[in-house]
Amino acid sequence: MFIVEGIQMAATVNFTGSVDRELLRRAKVIAAKSDTSINALFNAELRYLVETFEAAEAAGNQNYKTLLDFSLGRIDDHAAKGSLGIDSDEDLFLLMAQAHLPMPRLPEAVTQGMVESLNALSS
Repeated sequence: MFIVEGIQMAATVNFTGSVDRELLRRAKVIAAKSDTSINALFNAELRYLVETFEAAEAAGNQNYKTLLDFSLGRIDDHAAKGSLGIDSDEDLFLLMAQAHLPMPRLPEAVTQGMVESLNALSS
């Protein structure tokens, strides 16, 4: 951080990443409708994710980490519900929405199983 006449200013960096083409198209529409930039949208979402995760971690609350792991496909819905102490899929998805996290990807093991099944069909 830089301090200019008593005001803290965060240093910015450029980075390269890849995004699904359709997702980027949809984000451009939202940015245009909101009179902002893709960069501003991304920065706001990333800041929200980091600050929420850090606040939960500082409070000793592992629920956000569980929801993030579920969102990233690291754990399945059964493990997430068990860790959170809930029984229904609806409650899990409501918590996901409340945590402002995207819906989950399939766990790597499930995806790999699908790949292996498809490969077995061609042999």
